[in-house]
Amino acid sequence: MIFLLVQLGALALVGPFEQAGLQATEDPQNATNSVVYIGALLVMTGFMLLAFKYDLDIVIRGLVVFVGGYIGFIVLASIVPTTIVPVAGASALAWAAAGAIVLGLVVHPEWYVIDAAGTLMGAGAAGLFGISFGVLPALVLLAALAVYDAISVYGTEHMLTLAEGVMDLRVPVVLVVPLSLSYSFLDADTPDSVTEAESESEGQEDSDRVDGDDYSEQGADTETDGDEEPLDRDALFIGLGDAVIPTVLVASAAAFAPASVPTVAAGGLAVPMTAIGAMVGTFLGLAVLLRMVLRGRAHAGLPLLNGGAIAGYLLAALASGLSVAEAVGLAGV
Repeated sequence: MIFLLVQLGALALVGPFEQAGLQATEDPQNATNSVVYIGALLVMTGFMLLAFKYDLDIVIRGLVVFVGGYIGFIVLASIVPTTIVPVAGASALAWAAAGAIVLGLVVHPEWYVIDAAGTLMGAGAAGLFGISFGVLPALVLLAALAVYDAISVYGTEHMLTLAEGVMDLRVPVVLVVPLSLSYSFLDADTPDSVTEAESESEGQEDSDRVDGDDYSEQGADTETDGDEEPLDRDALFIGLGDAVIPTVLVASAAAFAPASVPTVAAGGLAVPMTAIGAMVGTFLGLAVLLRMVLRGRAHAGLPLLNGGAIAGYLLAALASGLSVAEAVGLAGV
């Protein structure tokens, strides 16, 4: 449901963002835009790792909370007319929403506050990138980040270190999906190190890992009974980027679809078939990812999610009558 809300939200925001002139690049069809973004992502990742190393967690927490409020303001300012109680060039509702996000994340970062803020942030970020990245740059971005995610999880493992650090912050960088009515993210202990958990329970498929942690008030157990059911845990966790990045292609496919591509009515929107294909592909990738995660260890999400989104987009594009060159944005280049 969170993934669906992020994707439908991004699709709904494409039009308002374009009308508001929020396109972040001068030439959305320039594939070097993706290279610049990936470079910025690497710099930000390095900054966060250094911040965790030197106990500057509060800096990261403050930055994420600020960004959450800022994106919430952009979203509401784009869809709520400024004539409704105008304040400093925007509706007072936009300012109030931004303030509520910041206040909620600071005062009471329970799982539902984090998920609500993360869903809004995810839809807004994906919509902004979607109108700023044409199909070719979006495809390059998704492919490159899928490779990077696999390397950072299975190779260098620095993404696992990063995931462990952000779990302590209780901010919407990680989405929380509780599997019990009594679950409280505020009361739950933070997870053990992924690498430590793997070494302590080597050879066991149902050990406690970041992407499917078994929290309890007594702490996260690193050893489990071999007869434990896959859903015998209190919550699942997935990075917000895993919802945002494939949705960039969904939004891009909607923003830059050729006129010849048929549309489908979805949630009151006329969505191009290519965007629908990317959505379906994302959810097929998510289903495979969850099946793997429920076996008890952390996995890189973007190879499956981005791979599914790309495959779904391309199949839908070809089914819509586009050539391969048109589908990948190379026609006329």
